[in-house]
Amino acid sequence: MRVNVNESANKAAFRRFSDAVNSGNMELVSQTIDQLVEPNAHIRTPLPSAATGAALLKEVFSRLHRAFPDLHLTIEDLVAEGEKLVARDTVTGTHKGDYMGVAPTGTFITYDEIFICRFANGKIAETWGIVDVLSQLRQLGALPGGPGDPSHIPLPRASST
Repeated sequence: MRVNVNESANKAAFRRFSDAVNSGNMELVSQTIDQLVEPNAHIRTPLPSAATGAALLKEVFSRLHRAFPDLHLTIEDLVAEGEKLVARDTVTGTHKGDYMGVAPTGTFITYDEIFICRFANGKIAETWGIVDVLSQLRQLGALPGGPGDPSHIPLPRASST
């Protein structure tokens, strides 16, 4: 099987972005976004912001790091074909700042997300993302069904094997 050089480079770029996010250093995250994301990239995930492109990603990760200072992204699956890359991630963090109107709870949360990135000229030009916000809000106690709710029945996590 022949490995496409661009596919390998795209995977390396996503891993580099993940490493920057995991550093907790927002200056590094911002620099990495500048290096890896087109300024006018089409971010197709619905987000509560007027910002667009790379600026939107910077805003999102700044908000996440304020709310979850120990934010950590674990890449579970990374698949590339041609100009597209799909990443399935598990995200963890401790809720120590305001998040979506929820005051800090000190709760350690875990949630899943899947992103598709389209690369052009070595940079991310378009993204689509699915983030398990329902799980986030339940774990933070903002919606019924989370820990501490008598109706909460934990669901088994899918294995990555």
